[in-house]
Amino acid sequence: MTALGESSVPGAEPLTIAELAELAGVSKATVSKVVNGRSAVAPGTRSLVEGLIREHGYRRQRRRGNPSALLEVIFHELAGDYPTEIIKGVGQVAREHHLAVSVSELPGGAGAGDWLEDVLTRRPAGVIAVFSSLTDVQHDRLATRGVPLVLLDPMGDPAHPVPSVGAGNWNGGLAATHHLLALGHRRIAVITGPARALSSRARLDGYRAALDTAGVPVDPELICQGDFQIEDGVTHTHRLLSLPDPPTAIFTCNDGQAVGVYRAVYELGLRIPDDLSVVGFDDMPPTRWAIPPLTTVRQPLTEMAATAADMLMTLAGGEPLVRNRIEFATDLVVRESTAPPKR
Repeated sequence: MTALGESSVPGAEPLTIAELAELAGVSKATVSKVVNGRSAVAPGTRSLVEGLIREHGYRRQRRRGNPSALLEVIFHELAGDYPTEIIKGVGQVAREHHLAVSVSELPGGAGAGDWLEDVLTRRPAGVIAVFSSLTDVQHDRLATRGVPLVLLDPMGDPAHPVPSVGAGNWNGGLAATHHLLALGHRRIAVITGPARALSSRARLDGYRAALDTAGVPVDPELICQGDFQIEDGVTHTHRLLSLPDPPTAIFTCNDGQAVGVYRAVYELGLRIPDDLSVVGFDDMPPTRWAIPPLTTVRQPLTEMAATAADMLMTLAGGEPLVRNRIEFATDLVVRESTAPPKR
């Protein structure tokens, strides 16, 4: 796919606003609004102009003002410890470059357009989108404004050739399940994240691969669809432990769900790991203070965020990236929430 601002015709020069306006049959002011990410353009007209920009490229006639001394970090949801670890990493790099960090939360419904307009009005040096899947229109509006974008822990495969930073989710799911198998567990349940999330699907695939390697059949009754929420752990653990042949261990695809498992086990008058072993994913700082401390898969979120910010600064400086995709290894951190099964 051709990036906005580049021509898809080899050797062709990008077009000016006036030339794009003539091709589109609209005013120069309308093309300028599209290029500068303003919202007061009819959707059909915006689509036409952005299509021409993708095809022919756009040549800026002069620099349109310096960006603000600001990095924008966009979250799909601001909840729990996950955003804190991300902001720490971005903040480390921002301080090195004497930049501030602005944090936004992706809204749903009709407010989405206003959200993007607010970001563009701030003229950030760049944007990091965390666990998000921006639309084609949002990608294009950032690109036409010349705002570089890096995806961190992307929701899915980027539809555009956008740089991204992720983690070894498949290996993490494999390691968590192998650990439980090595302790002697055979009835191992998993609570996943949303099916649309690439990280959740990869962790589930790692779980399946570990069971398959050990010759343990995958029981669909032990696979629970979640949404990376604490409530997932509470609800699914109650159901799982009421089965005629309940699991002896649960692997949750994030630490928040593990907190929910702890709560359900307490409500049922049981104990971890005596009655149930639990493994989480992320290694959020509070997990080491849980009772008992949680065995979990460490995802180095702070380092991942710092790397994403470094990539963004390279792009903001007009330099090419050495790699467009960087993936960090995950590590199993064994604590006291796992033990051999009683039965």
